[in-house]
Amino acid sequence: MTKTLAIIGFTIVLFSVSGLHEVYGQLGAGDSPFERNFADVKFLDAYFGRLNEKIEVTPGDKNVPFTVVFANVGSQDITGIKGQLLMPLGFTPADGKGALILADSDAEAVAGKHFSLTFFVDLDTHTKIQQYPGTIKVDYSRLRESGQRDAFFDFKFKVTGESVMNLKANNPFLTSLRNNHVTVEITNFGTAHLSNVKIILQNTQTSVTSTATPITNVENVVFDQNEWDIGTIEPASIKKFSFQVYIPENIRTETLHTPMQVTYFNAHGDKIVDTRTVDFYINGLIDAKIYNIRAIELSEKQTIIGEIINEGNADALFAFVTLEPLGASNIKKTTQFVDEVETDSPVPFNIPVEFDGEPKYGDHEIRIALRYKDDLRNEHIITEDATVVLKDVSKKPVPAISDYTPVMVGIAVVIAIGIFVLKKRRREKPIPS
Repeated sequence: MTKTLAIIGFTIVLFSVSGLHEVYGQLGAGDSPFERNFADVKFLDAYFGRLNEKIEVTPGDKNVPFTVVFANVGSQDITGIKGQLLMPLGFTPADGKGALILADSDAEAVAGKHFSLTFFVDLDTHTKIQQYPGTIKVDYSRLRESGQRDAFFDFKFKVTGESVMNLKANNPFLTSLRNNHVTVEITNFGTAHLSNVKIILQNTQTSVTSTATPITNVENVVFDQNEWDIGTIEPASIKKFSFQVYIPENIRTETLHTPMQVTYFNAHGDKIVDTRTVDFYINGLIDAKIYNIRAIELSEKQTIIGEIINEGNADALFAFVTLEPLGASNIKKTTQFVDEVETDSPVPFNIPVEFDGEPKYGDHEIRIALRYKDDLRNEHIITEDATVVLKDVSKKPVPAISDYTPVMVGIAVVIAIGIFVLKKRRREKPIPS
């Protein structure tokens, strides 16, 4: 009886153990919620670039480093590390040999530390910007142990595309002594997004080191704002931001270097901080005005005269003054060259009047136009309208008696003086005895 009970108990235990093995067997090797199969090498990451230095890549790039990072999780150091990388179509070895991409490491991987293998890859021009699968085989040996071990890993990697940023002024020419509206374009020429783009103007003394030669001259320039939140810039697209800037007189005819700190996140999600300089050329201010327009008689001819004054800080070059008729006026259009309009004194002009057809006298509406060029040889035109009165100077007025009065008075005075002198001489003449 006792033997029978012992046999039944052993049978129950045997079936229980067998059932337990069947339960774990259904999970498959390595599928247990608790990993039981320990190896020496563990896969950590795979990306384009070198160790701790991820780079953006775009289809068509050649000889690009691709780094796979591992950890030595074993209890011993390992050496003789070699890697064989298999990537999908569109990725080939940079040396052009075979389908596998090879790499090896001469260094030892210390137990508990990470190590990496760097491969060099060519990307086909038709490769898409997306995620891809890859497989790597790692061969290695343990120190103080003969034989070679290997490990296989499947992983995913991404062709990120490349972000290429550029900043430039929409109009790089500003004018001193006035407020200027400035628009700056930020362009992404690449194939990857620029995310969360922020720009800060570096316009303080603290942005320039005391030991270095300053590369900026914005210390005395007045900006109405110095920070802009741009957002995301799509590949091959442009965004703009604007501001007002007042330029002092002391940087006239110079290049204004405006440093801007650009912060964004690249395709890897890494924060990038870069400083770009937007350059402007500062024109002098030409503030020309036309005034005191009137008609006078000059050399028996009606002449339109006036003056030009330049209240800016730069000379107007190659200046021309043009007289134009307005309304019913039949004055002939005439142009006169006045050369430079300097800032230190008014420049007069005088244009003889000629008529298109029969002369008309009286009120004439006219326009005086001043055309000139600045330092950059850009042409400018200002105008001033006026009404002048023209007289017929060819007709001589009929003399009146009043016109002869001064002459008659003069003759009478002369006669009176002569009589006075004659009488005086007679008195002084002695009487003959």
